[in-house]
Amino acid sequence: MNFLSIEDVRNRIDQIDRELVKMIAQRSECVKAAAAFKIDHSAVRAPDRVQQVIDKVCQQATEAGLPEVIIEKVYRTMIGAFIDYELEQHDQMRQEKR
Repeated sequence: MNFLSIEDVRNRIDQIDRELVKMIAQRSECVKAAAAFKIDHSAVRAPDRVQQVIDKVCQQATEAGLPEVIIEKVYRTMIGAFIDYELEQHDQMRQEKR
């Protein structure tokens, strides 16, 4: 990418951020849907699945020329936030079934 000014860089970052927010919102809908299929909190936490996701995105990062340490930190933080959200959704669904 070639930029002529810091404003160009910031505008591109803003555009990327808009796209990321839309994708994260879509991921959120999937997480909410997944909560309905899980029987308890350990199924929501799913450490083996978390590691599978981390391994997969680290490989993708390497292929894209991004240091794995960056994507791993981003994904561990994002997954942690989504686990909290999914736990809330899971609890809410269980309460509604009562």
